[in-house]
Amino acid sequence: MGTFITFPELLLWLPLLAGIICFFIKDIKIVKAIAFTGSLLVLGVALISLLYTSKGYLTYNAVNYLWLQNLGTSFYISLDGAGRILTLLTAVSFPLIFLSTYKNNYKNAGAFFGLMMLAECGLMGVFVAKDALVFYFFWELALIPVYFLCSIWGGEKRIQATFKFFVYTFLGSLLMLTGIIYVYLHTGPRVFEDAVVSLHSFSLQSFYTATLSEGEQSWLFWLFFIAFAIKMPVFPFHTWQPDTYDQSPTPVTMVLSGLMVKMGLFGVIKWLIPIFPLAVPKFTNIVMILCIAGIIYASCIAMMQNNLKKLVAYSSIAHIGLMCAAIFAMNEMSLQGIMTQMFSHGINIIGLWIVVEMIEQKTGVKHMSELGGVAQKAPVLTIMLVIIAFANIALPLTNAFVGEFMMFAGIYQHSVWMAAVAGIGIILAAVYTLNMIQKVFYGNTNEITATVTDISFAQKLALGLIVAMIFTFGIYPQPMIDLAKEAVASLVAS
Repeated sequence: MGTFITFPELLLWLPLLAGIICFFIKDIKIVKAIAFTGSLLVLGVALISLLYTSKGYLTYNAVNYLWLQNLGTSFYISLDGAGRILTLLTAVSFPLIFLSTYKNNYKNAGAFFGLMMLAECGLMGVFVAKDALVFYFFWELALIPVYFLCSIWGGEKRIQATFKFFVYTFLGSLLMLTGIIYVYLHTGPRVFEDAVVSLHSFSLQSFYTATLSEGEQSWLFWLFFIAFAIKMPVFPFHTWQPDTYDQSPTPVTMVLSGLMVKMGLFGVIKWLIPIFPLAVPKFTNIVMILCIAGIIYASCIAMMQNNLKKLVAYSSIAHIGLMCAAIFAMNEMSLQGIMTQMFSHGINIIGLWIVVEMIEQKTGVKHMSELGGVAQKAPVLTIMLVIIAFANIALPLTNAFVGEFMMFAGIYQHSVWMAAVAGIGIILAAVYTLNMIQKVFYGNTNEITATVTDISFAQKLALGLIVAMIFTFGIYPQPMIDLAKEAVASLVAS
């Protein structure tokens, strides 16, 4: 048991506290200030924690409180490996989201920002949980605020979109809970401080050593994988995503696209593969084929899109498909690549959503056919978008290049033809991305774009920070690679 507040505790309690306070504040300026300040404090904790990563600082990075003794569960949270990268991404993302949308005014702003901070708390909990019941609790905590955010502050078709989102995610959660209970009943006794406190245990380590036959692992694999595949989402479990992204408020879409998809990837890396080692080799090729099919499918749909939001949504599906395929390639190169790319993708996709939000705010439309010539009216926005777009297609010297190169190298080691087919996605990504830039930003202005003005200082700052990270980790990726190596080492050790 910890004797002081640890880093993972602060990552949970700070956004939770800020969110609760927001619910009781009516003044929109004060609410925004509380949410933004809370997110900055969380970022500060995440950055400071990077200075205390060695094993000698374990007491700073883990805490284990006995929770429901008779059930064999404890409130065990720890900051290590993949969790450290994803908590850092979450901590970086929320200030950028709040900064870029600072001028947006929402009805009942206290509830809006309170729910946003609760979503951050839930995300952090998923990434630091080392107990299956705690993991499931935070998994649901992250989803519930998003459901209300979409259904209350979304677009005209928000009810249909959020209903579909709810059905998919609820089904996935139910399947995962069934799997968790079954594995729990096949674990050994729960020992806490040298005393047996229950017959079974929800601890992650107990799940790793659960007594499960190959047949049991095979069907349990799909219970967990479908839950994680829906969240990523991976083809063919993706159909909830485009409509939800399109109808959600853009700050919520940023959270969904930049952060919540990582819950599924993290679940596969930290929970699925280590718990079911006998089943994973049986289904590796099936999963990778689904992922690669999703890359091509989503990229082709993106090429045909006129709706900016849906174009970015399908682009995200293609990128996540590549990351999921890299996980199942199951070699050191691919795993390091996925760890690096999860951070880069989160930053880049949030940057794209910020640009889409600005265009929609300034013009009132989100269809490319109604736009054109924006570069003449908003040169700074155009420059930022072009850089972020190049990062999105993993151009050399951008942050996504290193991770994508390592993922392709890892997939190539597993299967040459899979790497070749997945590589088509790079070409298609360049086609739909450059086509979007040409249609929206270049050409002649029209009645809609003639009155467009350039972005505000806060928006320039948010995009400028994203561009700075793109070039910093593109030119000097070693710090992120070191974090990725730590994450892979912790997976191997577990």
